[in-house]
Amino acid sequence: MNGQKTCQACGHESASDARFCTGCGQQFVQEPQTEARSKEILNLQILYGMAGLLVLAVLFPPWESPPGSPPAYLGMHFILSPPEPEAVVSRILQTVELVTIAIGGMYLAWVFREKP
Repeated sequence: MNGQKTCQACGHESASDARFCTGCGQQFVQEPQTEARSKEILNLQILYGMAGLLVLAVLFPPWESPPGSPPAYLGMHFILSPPEPEAVVSRILQTVELVTIAIGGMYLAWVFREKP
C-alpha cells in the first residue's frame, strides 16, 4: 500500500511518515540518512574573506585615548602609528571586532555552503 508502514512487532499499518506505531507504540526503524548532508562544504571564498578581515582587524586596531585623559574613541590606525602619543589599543573593542568577524564569517560560510 502506498503511504503506509507495517509495524514489525504487531503488524498494524500506520502512516508512512509516522515515527511510532499507532497500534503498539513501537518506534519504527529509521532509514539511514543519505550521505548528501555529509558532503556539504562550507563556502571557502567567504572563509578566505573572513581570514583577510581578521588580519586587517589586527593590523588596524581600535585606539582609545591615553590613560589619565578623558575617554575617547580615536578610531582605527595602523598598530605602529597610534593616533596620538601614549594612546592605547582598546582590547575590548578589538575582541568584539574579532569575534564578530569570526562568527559572522562562519555563519555566512554555512548559509552559502556548497550543496551537492
